[in-house]
Amino acid sequence: MTTAFSVRLIRDVITARGADTRSFLHSQLSNDIMSMPAGASRYSFVLEPTGKVSALLRVHCLADDHFVLDVDEGCGEHALTRLNKFKIRVKCEFTFTSQHVVAVRGLDAEARTAALARPGAVGAWREADGAVDIFDAADGLASTVDTTAPTADLATYHTERLRCAWPIFGIDIDGDTIPAETSLVDVCVSFTKGCYPGQELVERMDSRGSTAPRRLLRLPARPANGVIAAVGEQYTVGDTPLGRCTSVAGEFALVMVTRAHLGDAEALVRS
Repeated sequence: MTTAFSVRLIRDVITARGADTRSFLHSQLSNDIMSMPAGASRYSFVLEPTGKVSALLRVHCLADDHFVLDVDEGCGEHALTRLNKFKIRVKCEFTFTSQHVVAVRGLDAEARTAALARPGAVGAWREADGAVDIFDAADGLASTVDTTAPTADLATYHTERLRCAWPIFGIDIDGDTIPAETSLVDVCVSFTKGCYPGQELVERMDSRGSTAPRRLLRLPARPANGVIAAVGEQYTVGDTPLGRCTSVAGEFALVMVTRAHLGDAEALVRS
């Protein structure tokens, strides 16, 4: 487990309020929103009708008619535009802001539970990743968040992000990506909820056991006898290009591996 640390980030935040908020979000997002109790949070995709990813967001339920959605900095306006596209005669109003957040990472299970009890705290990434985001209630440059985790730099944050294989929209995944390529279906998709835009592709690939044309995987930044990974370049092992590298930090790289070389990439992970 990584030693706990904290870093200050900015997240784009969409606040949703109104009598139809829960049902509207449930109809638009890939995860189950109807079952969320107050205080719960979960990740979800917003998809285009074609099944391609329009946004990767976190949903935080504050009340039956009050939800907060947050996305990576710079992605909020695009996500809001997509949500508004299907909002017709619905009692749900959106407001958009950017807010400061203290991202605490490398927590063990006990420390994560304690961090989640703090005001403004919400779980981040996968539960086992030891990650919590604490939104600054003052939303100012001077943080009101007091955390015992020492402050780190963004390089440390991105190294941990890659260790946990968590993508950023617009960098590791984008509007040409389908859910099965993200390696996030386990945390972003419900297969028991009702219909939503893009569901047909997601369900069809799952029911048929189809392999996506590509898949985002965490690989060593410097594979044995290989060329060190470089963002935007082919990740090569020997003479074999496995796919395009999207992020590199510390000893890790995220690579969008092509279907033909998934076996090679998975063998590299196991080695």
